[in-house]
Amino acid sequence: MKKFIRVMKALSDPNRVRVLKILEGKTLCVCEIQAILGLAQSTVSKHMKILEDAGLVERERQGSWIIYSQAQLPESPYSVVMLRELRGWLDDDARLAAMTKKLPEAAKLRR
Repeated sequence: MKKFIRVMKALSDPNRVRVLKILEGKTLCVCEIQAILGLAQSTVSKHMKILEDAGLVERERQGSWIIYSQAQLPESPYSVVMLRELRGWLDDDARLAAMTKKLPEAAKLRR
């Protein structure tokens, strides 16, 4: 039950769901996610920690950067199902589409 609740709580915040959608097929650092969401770095870091604890994202250190991606082999079966199903959801969300358009500009922050 604990793993299920952790995943559901992680998905209960719209910004965390948006992050997961934006991470579909790509990797982003905290500063890129921050630019896309328009949130403070500390807030983004807290969101990413919750997603990581739920097994929905993975992080990798590249020098001084922490790079996030969707979890490729989640341990929790609930994370597996939710990530798979999320791929087909929310593609018509206007706010998410606007955030996706910000990706090229945000990518310049990592260079």
